[in-house]
Amino acid sequence: MTQSYQPRGMYFEEFEVGQRFVSAGRTITESDIVTFAGLSGDYNQIHTDAEFSKSTPYGQRIAHGLLVTAIASGLVTQSGVIEGTVIAFREIDQWKFTKPVFIGDTVHVVTEVVATKALRRLGGGAVELSLEVVNQRDEVAMKGLWKVLIAGRPEA
Repeated sequence: MTQSYQPRGMYFEEFEVGQRFVSAGRTITESDIVTFAGLSGDYNQIHTDAEFSKSTPYGQRIAHGLLVTAIASGLVTQSGVIEGTVIAFREIDQWKFTKPVFIGDTVHVVTEVVATKALRRLGGGAVELSLEVVNQRDEVAMKGLWKVLIAGRPEA
């Protein structure tokens, strides 16, 4: 008997404007920053030089904004809402970096469905999500809109 993967994620038809989801938290580590610097090639001193960073307005190293954006994507996926049902990540819009994220900060993502649009030719639809990446002090570190394509419920 062949077994197949059963997605945990919601199908397009299950998304409704106003739904909210909260992810688990994730603590940002020095290893995350060093690994991301190596992967991206972004060795900017504000991320990698503790002594230099003491002289900046932040007083310490900060995580790369794109690192935290990538972690947010993982947190949303791990929440199960789009796991196995997302077809494509289509767009990031109005993304704002509003607070720095420091080594040791724990972030989670609050996601709200703001729009849906059926796309029958793709077998699902587009879902527009408002995201806020929130730290342990309940401060919004970044926010914006993501548009994703989500599979429709398979026909039985």
